[in-house]
Amino acid sequence: MRVYFLSEKTCALLVNGVYLGMADGFERTAEIDPADGVFCEMKPSGYLPVSFRFDEEFLFAPPPQIKLYFTPDAVAVYACDFLRQDQSLKVLWQKRLADTRFTLTVQGKVTLNMENETGFHLVSLPDAFESSAVKAHADGFVLECETAFALVGRDGTLLLLSEGRIVKTGSSLKAEIPFHDSLGHTAVCTYEGGKLTDCAIRSVREPTEATFALALFESALIGADCAPYLSGALRSKAGALKEFLGDFRSVVLTDRPDRVGLVFPRKERVYDVKYFRVETADGKVSNIRQE
Repeated sequence: MRVYFLSEKTCALLVNGVYLGMADGFERTAEIDPADGVFCEMKPSGYLPVSFRFDEEFLFAPPPQIKLYFTPDAVAVYACDFLRQDQSLKVLWQKRLADTRFTLTVQGKVTLNMENETGFHLVSLPDAFESSAVKAHADGFVLECETAFALVGRDGTLLLLSEGRIVKTGSSLKAEIPFHDSLGHTAVCTYEGGKLTDCAIRSVREPTEATFALALFESALIGADCAPYLSGALRSKAGALKEFLGDFRSVVLTDRPDRVGLVFPRKERVYDVKYFRVETADGKVSNIRQE
């Protein structure tokens, strides 16, 4: 079986103790037979390694720090949520807002400790929040860092966690969320009680011939208008494109501009990548078919 190893952090890849190179957002490839049950380790500097036995059981139920993406002829192993190697407790800051005391700590992961009349609460946060600040909000408390924000209720419930930046606070919360797609789409979203109540999608780039099909599927994924990409016969069905394609969660590039991969959830931490090809006429998409 062809296996692609990827990681959210640059890490050394070892298979049965043999160093195969470095893996990160660019894959490292190996041929592995699940029947052999080989031992794999992905070891980033400064973090504890993610270790697993690559066998049939692993392919059916990967451990919590692994996500699997199955293609027709391979599987991609993506390692994430690494724990820091230094497990000592570090207090980053403390603050009191009215009757609530906050302590932000790192012990393997970033954790916000909250204490008020509702009790003592622990809120796990991504590493980006190591440099963050907290302020009061109508729905609880807002934490902001350079690339993300969170809304936490007074009872410690994580109401909202997202990439992006807050552009306005008040009775509601307004934020600009990046999609990291080919057109630089962002969404200006309004939240009340942690629930999305309004969303306006913006684009900063126009598609090129090489990204036209990619932009169409990305637009369908985020709920943007797909009509400008479609020919007359399909344009009237633009609103139904997402329903036609199914419950996909992301779009991946291929080596062909008219072919993209859509990522569908199979079960927790396991995904299937299905490939779709587009046909064009007069610079617009006239047909979509699954391979």
